[in-house]
Formats: sequence, structure tokens, C-alpha cells
Amino acid sequence: MAVSPLAPQWLQFPENINALRDIEWASGVSREAGGELSVQGISVSKLAEEFGTPLFVLDENDFRARAAGFKTAFDEAFKDLCGGVDVYYAGKAFLCTEVARWVTAEGLRLDTCSGGELAVASAAKVPAANLSLHGNNKSAAEITRAIEMGVGRLVIDSLDELERVISIADAMGQTAQVMLRITPGVHASTHEAIATAHEDQKFGLSILEDGTGSSPALRAVAGALAAKNINLLGLHAHIGSQIFEAEGFAMVARTMLGLLHKIREIHGVQLPELDLGGGYGIAYTSEDQPSTPAKLAGQMAQVVSETCKELELECPRISIEPGRAIAGPSTFTLYEAGVRKDVQVEDASGTLHPRRYISVDGGMSDNPRPVLYDAQYTAVLASRMTQNDAIISRVVGKHCESGDIVVKDVYLPEDVAAGDLLAVPATGAYCWALSSNYNYLTRPAVVAVRDGQARLIVRRETETDLLARDMGV
Repeated sequence: MAVSPLAPQWLQFPENINALRDIEWASGVSREAGGELSVQGISVSKLAEEFGTPLFVLDENDFRARAAGFKTAFDEAFKDLCGGVDVYYAGKAFLCTEVARWVTAEGLRLDTCSGGELAVASAAKVPAANLSLHGNNKSAAEITRAIEMGVGRLVIDSLDELERVISIADAMGQTAQVMLRITPGVHASTHEAIATAHEDQKFGLSILEDGTGSSPALRAVAGALAAKNINLLGLHAHIGSQIFEAEGFAMVARTMLGLLHKIREIHGVQLPELDLGGGYGIAYTSEDQPSTPAKLAGQMAQVVSETCKELELECPRISIEPGRAIAGPSTFTLYEAGVRKDVQVEDASGTLHPRRYISVDGGMSDNPRPVLYDAQYTAVLASRMTQNDAIISRVVGKHCESGDIVVKDVYLPEDVAAGDLLAVPATGAYCWALSSNYNYLTRPAVVAVRDGQARLIVRRETETDLLARDMGV
């Protein structure tokens, strides 16, 4: 089978339809001698038999190694600047009590963005001082809970929220540890829905003057410094997600250090901390070539060092927030293939070309990212090897939506049939976390594999779970 004219230009035709591109998979994933995919020696057919499908399969060893790798790389790069870096795992990528315990054990802190995520962290007994709470519209209950717990930092997102936190802290007679989220105006090269540092969006305090001779960011600094029960730790910025170019991270570092310098000039104080966010990209398809933690850390440390010298600033304590880069590659989703459908698609010249549709037993309820962001994934035949030709295919879900696409463009073997297992790599971030019960499908289980042993860390939902809140039952 030749390259299909229906395939996007970036999609490589597979020289070997059974091969795995290592950068897309967890380190423990391989093909057994018989051709079946396995995780640390456990075959996918065994996992499917024991835990069912769809199934999120998480390589715990790989997850922990990625978490530790960020901590080690950034500590090493910044050891002579500020003694090391505080690495916060961004829990929104994927969070459960086991994951919260893992990142704590590997020396990371935990970033949360809701009362529910705080509850998970509390259940996992993560030290409150190692927690942060984000969110553009924290409720009074969430703020109160965070202050009562002694959360290490509340990241304030607006002037309105600053007033709310000051009022609550004053009423409680307790000090809130605060950072201010700044909109630095750096345009990251990513999807519009996951770019978060440009001006026209909901997050952060703008640094642009707004006709008052000041800016929302500077007014927030002044208000926080003047408040009796607020301890202003520093500034925070996040430019978006799935970013590969280091230039964006360098620009935000220079911008934020410049703002720290300006604050020192105005108020005579240097804020001690600076969070440069996360958003480091991973490989979903052959189009993606991510960097490494060591390279990212080295580039960021160089920019911070040079800028601090230029501005005569002491280097603030740096923190970062990787989430996707830890969770994403550690996990794949295992599906069972169902019906097939072959269609003829007309190209620009009017010539017809074949495309294969393969339906699986999940879809947009366990991975809405293709629908939300036009996210691209790949897939492989996991339960066996084949010598059949590759055909351009589209892996789709079972939901009553034409947009229910799991993998839009992928070359799969021509003989994939009902009952085969397909595996979609790099689904550890923002898949289970965004999952839903659309069409009343139950959300999948998450199984973790550590040292060759598999165990459930999140059980599969049941129909009893679905009906539990239905007051008419």
C-alpha cells in the first residue's frame, strides 16, 4: 500500500507497521516476542481480560522517573543561582491519591486548581505547605479551606479575587500566603484554547497600563503589600500548554524579572519567588519533537542568570509546574476494536481514495481533546503483529456524534478487525481528567504497573454509579 493522498503531510508512512516510536511511549512498553504489546512484561490481552476496556494503562516506574527527572535537572541547573527549584506537579493533568503520593515521594510539590483537587491532596496526606491553589474564580469556601489548611500559596488571578482573599483572611485573623498571576503578553506557539499568556483571555493580571498611570498587576502588588493578612511571596506566569520552542519560556522569564525589578524600584522590596509555569510539550505523533528537562532547565537558567545580572537583582527562588510532560507519556489507552467501515473520499482533483473507519469501545468520553483542541494522536495494533499492508485509517468512538474521533489520521494494518486491541499512546494528561459520562458511558479504570505488577488506582465506574445521583430511581 502506498502513501495515501488523504494523509496530512506530517504523517509518516510506516516502514514497519508493527514498530513503536519510543518517544511516544512509556519506557516499560514494548512488543513481546509473539508480537503483543506489553507493559513491564504484562501483556495487553492480560490487562484487558482482568480490567476490561477502555483502560488507561499507566507505567508507574516511568511516571516517577519523569517526575524525578524534572526535579534533578532543574535543581542542577539552578543550584548556583538560587539553590535549586521548587517543582510543582500540575495536578490538573491527572490526579488521584496515588499520584499525589508518588510526586510527593519523588520530591515534588503539588499544584491544585479546585476544592476537589485540594480534597484529593488532603486525602493523600500531602503536606499543606507543599500545595498551591490556582483558579480564576475561587469560591469563598475554597479560599477559606486553603487558608485553614495552611496551603503554601494561593495564586491570585485578579484584583477582585485579591479583595476577596484579603477580606476572608482578615475575617479569619490568619495570614494568606499569596502569589500574583501575571499576564506577561507572551504569545506561545500552541492551540488558542491552551494559550494563556496573551491579553485577551480570562487568566491573570495584565502588565499593560490601562489609563490610570498604572496596570492591574502593579495595583495588585501595591494592594497585597499593604494588606495586613497577606504575605506576598512573588509572581507567577504561565504561557500555555504543549509548547516546544524554548524562546517563549525565555521571554516570559525576562518579562517577569523585569517586573520584579520595577516592583523593587517602586516599593523598595524584592519579592523572593518567581514561578515560570509549565506547558512543556510531549510527543503525540511523528510531528512532535519535544525537548528534555535538562535542556529546558539549562536554557531557562541561562536566561534567568543573565537577566538578574543585567538588572542587578538577586535571583528569586524559581518554581515550575510540569504536568503533561510527566503524566502524558507514562500512559496509553487500551481499546477493543469493533465495526469497520470503508469509505471513498474525493480529493481536490475529484479522484476517489479509500479511508478506513475503525470504531472502538470508548471515544470522546475518555478523550475529548481531539474534539476540544483538534489534538492529534496515533494508534497501533496492540494484541498481535501483522504482515498486512498499512491503510490510512480513522479511529472513532461509539458516541452519537460525528465529531467523536480518537485518532484522525493514522496508518493501521489492513486486517484490523473486531476483537483486536488498539493502543493510543500519550494519553496520561487531560484525558481521564477531562472524561465524562456522555451518552451515559461509564468512565474507564486506571491501572498502574510497577515493577511488573498491575493494580487498580482508579476503578471503572458502574451503571450503579451513574444512577446514584438520579433522584428518580
